Amino acid sequence: MSETENVFLFVPNLIGYARVILAIISFYFMPISLPITVWCYAISGLLDAVDGHAARYFNQSTKFGAMLDQLTDRIGTSCLILTLSYFYPKYMFWFQLSLAIDISCHWIFLHTSILQGKTSHKLIDMSENYLMNIYYTNKPVLFFMCAGNEAFYLSLYCLYFTTGPIVAGLSLFKLICYVSAPIALLKTFISLVHGFVACKNLATIDISEREALRKKK
Repeated sequence: MSETENVFLFVPNLIGYARVILAIISFYFMPISLPITVWCYAISGLLDAVDGHAARYFNQSTKFGAMLDQLTDRIGTSCLILTLSYFYPKYMFWFQLSLAIDISCHWIFLHTSILQGKTSHKLIDMSENYLMNIYYTNKPVLFFMCAGNEAFYLSLYCLYFTTGPIVAGLSLFKLICYVSAPIALLKTFISLVHGFVACKNLATIDISEREALRKKK
């Protein structure tokens, strides 16, 4: 008999645990320490790219790893946005809205994707759209979008503590904020598209299953 593999000890999942630990450390220091927070949060985010390469290199891609990766991403960004709501209470509604869109759209998209694998219904495939196909299949584009989104929120965090050095007549963190803001808005729009299409596909699955039940009666 072959020895059973321990999925929890796969290399990409070990990297995932390191990401979780770094994220938790950054959460603890968010209200009080800019350097520790930025270093831990940024390294945790960069390891997001490393675990994917490790999964392919060691042939250790798993559903557990994918879920761990997704949850770490969502929770990390969520806790940063919660802190920003505390730092900038005047803009709390917009931070809440951003958080609600991010979590709800990713959750329903992921849940519907799992259900789609168990069905043969005619569903909307976003990869058939040229722009969405680039987003899904072009890794540099996906990395650019995710990095730009994180840079926007992280620059707002840094601005609470310091303006940073002056670059091109602007403080560094303000410059990063202005440049990354359109990327963050575009990523939010893409999340809304994900959520809308997931709802349409979920309704299609519902209709098909209800028709199948009626035919059995």
